[in-house]
Amino acid sequence: MTAMRKHTLLFAALAMTSAAFVSASAPTADEVNLYTTREPGLIIPLLDAFTEDTKIKVNTVFVKDGLIERVKAEGDKSPADILMTVDIGNLIDLVEAGITQPVQSDILNAAIPENLRGSDGQWFTLSLRDRVAYVANDIDINTLTYEDFADPKWKGKVCIRSGQHPYNTALIAAKIAHDGAEATEQWLEGVKANLGRKAAGGDRDVARDILGGICDIGIANAYYVGRMKNAEPGSDAYKWGEGIKVVRPTFASDKSQGTHVNISGAAVAKHSPHKDSAVTLLEYLVSDKAQSLYAKANYEYPVKAGVELDEVVASFGELEVDPLPLTEIAKHRKQASELVDKVGFDN
Repeated sequence: MTAMRKHTLLFAALAMTSAAFVSASAPTADEVNLYTTREPGLIIPLLDAFTEDTKIKVNTVFVKDGLIERVKAEGDKSPADILMTVDIGNLIDLVEAGITQPVQSDILNAAIPENLRGSDGQWFTLSLRDRVAYVANDIDINTLTYEDFADPKWKGKVCIRSGQHPYNTALIAAKIAHDGAEATEQWLEGVKANLGRKAAGGDRDVARDILGGICDIGIANAYYVGRMKNAEPGSDAYKWGEGIKVVRPTFASDKSQGTHVNISGAAVAKHSPHKDSAVTLLEYLVSDKAQSLYAKANYEYPVKAGVELDEVVASFGELEVDPLPLTEIAKHRKQASELVDKVGFDN
Protein backbone atom coordinates (compact mmCIF):
# COMPACT_ATOMS: atom_id res chain seq x y z
CA MET A 1 0.00 0.00 0.00
CA THR A 2 1.41 3.41 -0.90
CA ALA A 3 2.03 6.04 1.78
CA MET A 4 -0.58 8.32 0.18
CA ARG A 5 -3.21 5.56 0.26
CA LYS A 6 -2.18 4.56 3.78
CA HIS A 7 -2.56 8.07 5.19
CA THR A 8 -5.83 8.60 3.34
CA LEU A 9 -7.19 5.58 5.18
CA LEU A 10 -5.80 6.85 8.47
CA PHE A 11 -7.59 10.17 8.15
CA ALA A 12 -10.77 8.40 7.03
CA ALA A 13 -10.52 6.36 10.22
CA LEU A 14 -10.15 9.57 12.19
CA ALA A 15 -13.36 10.95 10.70
CA MET A 16 -15.24 7.79 11.60
CA THR A 17 -13.84 7.12 15.05
CA SER A 18 -13.13 10.46 16.71
CA ALA A 19 -15.65 10.87 19.46
CA ALA A 20 -17.15 14.10 20.69
CA PHE A 21 -14.97 15.54 23.40
CA VAL A 22 -16.13 14.73 26.91
CA SER A 23 -15.47 17.32 29.60
CA ALA A 24 -14.02 16.54 33.01
CA SER A 25 -17.30 17.49 34.64
CA ALA A 26 -18.65 14.02 33.90
CA PRO A 27 -15.63 11.70 33.88
CA THR A 28 -16.01 8.09 32.83
CA ALA A 29 -13.55 5.48 34.07
CA ASP A 30 -13.32 3.74 30.71
CA GLU A 31 -11.95 6.66 28.71
CA VAL A 32 -8.84 8.78 28.33
CA ASN A 33 -8.48 12.27 26.85
CA LEU A 34 -5.43 12.81 24.66
CA TYR A 35 -4.19 16.30 23.78
CA THR A 36 -1.76 16.02 20.87
CA THR A 37 0.22 18.48 18.76
CA ARG A 38 0.47 15.78 16.07
CA GLU A 39 -2.31 15.13 13.58
CA PRO A 40 -4.39 12.47 15.38
CA GLY A 41 -4.71 10.52 12.14
CA LEU A 42 -1.07 9.47 12.49
CA ILE A 43 -1.84 7.41 15.60
CA ILE A 44 -5.50 6.45 15.08
CA PRO A 45 -4.60 2.81 14.24
CA LEU A 46 -2.83 2.50 17.62
CA LEU A 47 -5.67 4.15 19.52
CA ASP A 48 -8.26 1.94 17.81
CA ALA A 49 -6.22 -1.15 18.69
CA PHE A 50 -5.93 0.08 22.30
CA THR A 51 -9.69 0.55 22.57
CA GLU A 52 -10.35 -2.87 21.05
CA ASP A 53 -7.95 -4.56 23.47
CA THR A 54 -8.83 -2.64 26.66
CA LYS A 55 -12.35 -1.27 26.03
CA ILE A 56 -11.03 2.16 27.07
CA LYS A 57 -12.20 4.89 24.67
CA VAL A 58 -9.68 7.54 23.56
CA ASN A 59 -10.91 11.08 22.88
CA THR A 60 -8.32 12.97 20.83
CA VAL A 61 -7.94 16.74 20.79
CA PHE A 62 -5.58 18.17 18.17
CA VAL A 63 -3.85 21.29 19.53
CA LYS A 64 -1.63 22.61 16.75
CA ASP A 65 -0.31 25.58 18.73
CA GLY A 66 -0.48 26.83 22.30
CA LEU A 67 -0.74 23.48 24.12
CA ILE A 68 0.81 24.83 27.31
CA GLU A 69 -1.35 27.94 27.29
CA ARG A 70 -4.51 25.91 26.77
CA VAL A 71 -3.83 23.45 29.58
CA LYS A 72 -2.84 26.27 31.94
CA ALA A 73 -6.01 28.18 31.12
CA GLU A 74 -8.11 25.09 31.87
CA GLY A 75 -6.41 24.78 35.26
CA ASP A 76 -7.42 22.03 37.66
CA LYS A 77 -10.61 21.47 35.63
CA SER A 78 -8.62 20.45 32.54
CA PRO A 79 -9.95 17.26 30.92
CA ALA A 80 -6.49 16.44 29.56
CA ASP A 81 -5.08 13.06 30.61
CA ILE A 82 -2.11 12.72 28.24
CA LEU A 83 -0.08 15.43 26.52
CA MET A 84 1.67 14.21 23.36
CA THR A 85 4.18 16.13 21.26
CA VAL A 86 7.34 15.87 19.16
CA ASP A 87 10.85 17.21 19.92
CA ILE A 88 12.54 16.82 23.29
CA GLY A 89 12.49 20.59 23.75
CA ASN A 90 8.71 20.72 23.47
CA LEU A 91 8.34 17.82 25.89
CA ILE A 92 10.65 19.37 28.47
CA ASP A 93 8.74 22.65 28.10
CA LEU A 94 5.58 20.83 29.26
CA VAL A 95 7.36 19.65 32.39
CA GLU A 96 8.93 23.04 33.12
CA ALA A 97 5.53 24.70 32.68
CA GLY A 98 4.25 22.60 35.58
CA ILE A 99 1.43 20.89 33.67
CA THR A 100 2.63 17.28 33.99
CA GLN A 101 2.87 14.79 36.85
CA PRO A 102 5.27 11.94 37.64
CA VAL A 103 4.41 8.36 36.76
CA GLN A 104 5.99 5.26 38.26
CA SER A 105 5.60 2.31 35.90
CA ASP A 106 7.78 -0.78 35.74
CA ILE A 107 6.45 -1.44 32.23
CA LEU A 108 7.50 1.98 30.93
CA ASN A 109 10.85 1.83 32.67
CA ALA A 110 11.60 -1.62 31.24
CA ALA A 111 10.64 -0.67 27.68
CA ILE A 112 12.24 2.78 27.45
CA PRO A 113 16.01 3.25 27.91
CA GLU A 114 16.96 5.48 30.83
CA ASN A 115 18.36 8.27 28.64
CA LEU A 116 15.05 8.46 26.75
CA ARG A 117 12.74 9.17 29.69
CA GLY A 118 12.57 11.59 32.57
CA SER A 119 14.44 10.42 35.64
CA ASP A 120 11.44 11.50 37.74
CA GLY A 121 8.86 9.86 35.49
CA GLN A 122 7.55 13.16 34.12
CA TRP A 123 7.97 12.30 30.41
CA PHE A 124 8.47 9.29 28.17
CA THR A 125 9.77 8.72 24.65
CA LEU A 126 7.40 6.76 22.40
CA SER A 127 9.37 6.73 19.13
CA LEU A 128 12.71 7.92 17.77
CA ARG A 129 13.59 10.23 14.88
CA ASP A 130 17.22 9.69 13.94
CA ARG A 131 19.01 12.62 12.29
CA VAL A 132 20.93 11.00 9.48
CA ALA A 133 22.90 11.64 6.30
CA TYR A 134 21.20 11.51 2.92
CA VAL A 135 23.86 10.52 0.38
CA ALA A 136 23.63 10.42 -3.42
CA ASN A 137 23.50 6.82 -4.63
CA ASP A 138 26.58 7.21 -6.81
CA ILE A 139 28.82 8.25 -3.89
CA ASP A 140 30.66 5.35 -2.27
CA ILE A 141 30.32 6.25 1.41
CA ASN A 142 28.99 4.01 4.15
CA THR A 143 30.24 5.77 7.28
CA LEU A 144 30.16 9.43 8.28
CA THR A 145 30.48 11.60 11.36
CA TYR A 146 28.47 14.77 11.86
CA GLU A 147 31.82 16.56 11.82
CA ASP A 148 32.39 15.39 8.25
CA PHE A 149 29.77 17.85 7.02
CA ALA A 150 32.25 20.64 7.82
CA ASP A 151 35.09 18.99 5.87
CA PRO A 152 36.17 21.34 3.01
CA LYS A 153 36.05 18.40 0.58
CA TRP A 154 32.25 18.83 0.63
CA LYS A 155 32.37 22.54 -0.24
CA GLY A 156 29.22 23.45 -2.17
CA LYS A 157 27.86 19.92 -1.76
CA VAL A 158 25.84 19.97 1.50
CA CYS A 159 22.08 20.53 1.82
CA ILE A 160 20.12 21.09 5.03
CA ARG A 161 16.99 22.87 6.22
CA SER A 162 17.09 25.99 8.45
CA GLY A 163 19.47 25.83 11.37
CA GLN A 164 16.71 27.30 13.52
CA HIS A 165 14.36 24.39 12.89
CA PRO A 166 13.92 22.32 16.08
CA TYR A 167 15.35 19.23 14.31
CA ASN A 168 18.61 21.11 13.76
CA THR A 169 18.78 23.10 16.99
CA ALA A 170 18.50 19.77 18.82
CA LEU A 171 21.39 18.35 16.79
CA ILE A 172 23.48 21.48 17.40
CA ALA A 173 22.61 21.33 21.10
CA ALA A 174 23.83 17.72 21.18
CA LYS A 175 27.08 18.82 19.56
CA ILE A 176 27.48 21.49 22.26
CA ALA A 177 26.85 18.90 24.97
CA HIS A 178 29.50 16.61 23.48
CA ASP A 179 32.20 19.09 22.47
CA GLY A 180 31.45 22.54 23.88
CA ALA A 181 30.23 25.79 22.35
CA GLU A 182 33.53 26.87 20.78
CA ALA A 183 34.01 23.64 18.82
CA THR A 184 30.34 23.70 17.81
CA GLU A 185 30.62 27.26 16.49
CA GLN A 186 33.62 26.27 14.36
CA TRP A 187 31.72 23.24 13.11
CA LEU A 188 28.68 25.33 12.16
CA GLU A 189 30.90 27.75 10.27
CA GLY A 190 32.39 24.81 8.38
CA VAL A 191 28.99 23.36 7.49
CA LYS A 192 27.76 26.78 6.36
CA ALA A 193 30.83 27.15 4.11
CA ASN A 194 29.94 23.81 2.48
CA LEU A 195 26.29 24.56 1.72
CA GLY A 196 25.24 24.07 -1.89
CA ARG A 197 22.24 26.35 -1.37
CA LYS A 198 20.66 28.36 1.42
CA ALA A 199 19.68 26.43 4.54
CA ALA A 200 15.94 26.29 3.97
CA GLY A 201 13.00 24.13 2.94
CA GLY A 202 12.25 20.77 4.52
CA ASP A 203 13.97 17.43 4.90
CA ARG A 204 12.44 16.02 1.72
CA ASP A 205 13.86 19.01 -0.15
CA VAL A 206 17.31 17.72 0.83
CA ALA A 207 16.60 14.51 -1.07
CA ARG A 208 15.10 16.46 -3.97
CA ASP A 209 18.20 18.64 -4.30
CA ILE A 210 20.56 15.69 -4.08
CA LEU A 211 18.68 14.03 -6.93
CA GLY A 212 18.82 17.34 -8.80
CA GLY A 213 22.60 17.52 -8.49
CA ILE A 214 22.65 20.59 -6.25
CA CYS A 215 24.20 18.63 -3.39
CA ASP A 216 25.88 15.28 -2.77
CA ILE A 217 25.05 14.85 0.92
CA GLY A 218 22.66 16.34 3.44
CA ILE A 219 21.32 16.10 6.98
CA ALA A 220 17.69 15.09 7.52
CA ASN A 221 15.44 12.71 9.44
CA ALA A 222 15.40 9.05 8.43
CA TYR A 223 11.62 8.61 8.64
CA TYR A 224 11.10 10.90 5.64
CA VAL A 225 12.95 8.32 3.54
CA GLY A 226 10.39 5.74 4.63
CA ARG A 227 7.64 8.06 3.43
CA MET A 228 9.37 8.81 0.13
CA LYS A 229 10.29 5.25 -0.74
CA ASN A 230 6.75 4.14 0.09
CA ALA A 231 5.19 6.92 -1.97
CA GLU A 232 3.32 6.32 -5.22
CA PRO A 233 5.78 4.87 -7.78
CA GLY A 234 6.61 7.52 -10.35
CA SER A 235 5.70 10.42 -8.04
CA ASP A 236 8.27 13.12 -7.28
CA ALA A 237 8.57 11.98 -3.67
CA TYR A 238 9.25 8.40 -4.79
CA LYS A 239 11.97 9.58 -7.18
CA TRP A 240 13.62 11.65 -4.44
CA GLY A 241 13.67 8.67 -2.10
CA GLU A 242 15.06 6.36 -4.75
CA GLY A 243 17.87 8.83 -5.50
CA ILE A 244 19.51 8.59 -2.08
CA LYS A 245 20.77 6.18 0.53
CA VAL A 246 20.83 6.62 4.30
CA VAL A 247 23.99 6.68 6.40
CA ARG A 248 23.70 7.06 10.17
CA PRO A 249 26.43 9.46 11.38
CA THR A 250 27.97 9.58 14.83
CA PHE A 251 29.79 12.31 16.73
CA ALA A 252 33.54 11.98 16.28
CA SER A 253 34.11 12.39 20.01
CA ASP A 254 31.43 9.83 20.94
CA LYS A 255 33.20 6.57 21.72
CA SER A 256 29.82 4.80 21.84
CA GLN A 257 29.29 5.54 18.12
CA GLY A 258 25.69 6.56 18.68
CA THR A 259 23.50 8.51 16.24
CA HIS A 260 21.66 11.62 17.38
CA VAL A 261 17.92 11.15 17.81
CA ASN A 262 15.01 13.38 18.57
CA ILE A 263 11.71 11.96 19.73
CA SER A 264 7.97 11.89 19.86
CA GLY A 265 6.81 11.48 23.42
CA ALA A 266 4.15 12.04 26.02
CA ALA A 267 3.46 12.92 29.62
CA VAL A 268 0.51 12.51 31.98
CA ALA A 269 -1.25 15.83 32.58
CA LYS A 270 -1.02 17.29 36.08
CA HIS A 271 -4.79 17.26 36.68
CA SER A 272 -5.60 14.10 34.71
CA PRO A 273 -9.11 12.94 35.67
CA HIS A 274 -8.33 9.42 34.41
CA LYS A 275 -4.74 8.87 35.49
CA ASP A 276 -4.97 5.07 35.66
CA SER A 277 -6.34 4.90 32.12
CA ALA A 278 -3.70 7.38 30.98
CA VAL A 279 -0.90 5.21 32.35
CA THR A 280 -2.52 2.14 30.78
CA LEU A 281 -2.46 3.88 27.38
CA LEU A 282 1.18 4.91 27.72
CA GLU A 283 2.12 1.35 28.67
CA TYR A 284 0.17 0.06 25.67
CA LEU A 285 2.01 2.46 23.33
CA VAL A 286 5.34 0.83 24.24
CA SER A 287 4.04 -2.72 23.76
CA ASP A 288 5.46 -4.76 20.88
CA LYS A 289 2.15 -4.58 19.02
CA ALA A 290 1.75 -0.81 19.27
CA GLN A 291 5.41 -0.06 18.60
CA SER A 292 5.31 -2.13 15.43
CA LEU A 293 2.09 -0.43 14.28
CA TYR A 294 3.65 2.95 14.98
CA ALA A 295 6.84 2.11 13.10
CA LYS A 296 4.95 0.90 10.04
CA ALA A 297 2.49 3.80 9.95
CA ASN A 298 4.98 6.64 10.51
CA TYR A 299 8.35 5.09 9.64
CA GLU A 300 9.81 6.31 12.92
CA TYR A 301 12.12 4.04 14.88
CA PRO A 302 10.61 2.17 17.85
CA VAL A 303 11.85 3.18 21.27
CA LYS A 304 11.56 -0.45 22.37
CA ALA A 305 14.23 -2.89 21.22
CA GLY A 306 13.38 -5.94 19.13
CA VAL A 307 10.24 -4.58 17.49
CA GLU A 308 9.46 -5.41 13.85
CA LEU A 309 10.30 -2.49 11.55
CA ASP A 310 8.97 -1.21 8.27
CA GLU A 311 10.89 -2.81 5.40
CA VAL A 312 12.51 0.46 4.29
CA VAL A 313 13.50 1.49 7.80
CA ALA A 314 14.93 -1.98 8.45
CA SER A 315 17.14 -1.56 5.37
CA PHE A 316 19.01 1.27 7.14
CA GLY A 317 20.45 -1.26 9.59
CA GLU A 318 20.35 -1.31 13.38
CA LEU A 319 20.09 2.07 15.08
CA GLU A 320 22.62 2.69 17.84
CA VAL A 321 21.39 5.72 19.75
CA ASP A 322 23.69 8.40 21.13
CA PRO A 323 23.55 7.66 24.89
CA LEU A 324 23.62 11.36 25.77
CA PRO A 325 20.58 12.02 28.00
CA LEU A 326 17.98 14.05 26.15
CA THR A 327 17.80 16.43 29.10
CA GLU A 328 21.41 17.41 28.34
CA ILE A 329 20.41 18.27 24.79
CA ALA A 330 17.44 20.32 26.00
CA LYS A 331 19.72 22.39 28.26
CA HIS A 332 21.63 23.72 25.27
CA ARG A 333 18.73 24.57 22.94
CA LYS A 334 18.91 28.33 23.53
CA GLN A 335 22.67 28.38 23.09
CA ALA A 336 22.33 26.36 19.89
CA SER A 337 19.83 28.86 18.49
CA GLU A 338 22.14 31.74 19.38
CA LEU A 339 25.06 30.09 17.57
CA VAL A 340 22.93 29.64 14.44
CA ASP A 341 22.34 33.40 14.39
CA LYS A 342 25.93 34.23 15.35
CA VAL A 343 27.44 32.44 12.35
CA GLY A 344 24.63 33.59 10.03
CA PHE A 345 23.83 29.98 9.20
CA ASP A 346 20.46 30.73 7.59
CA ASN A 347 21.56 33.87 5.74
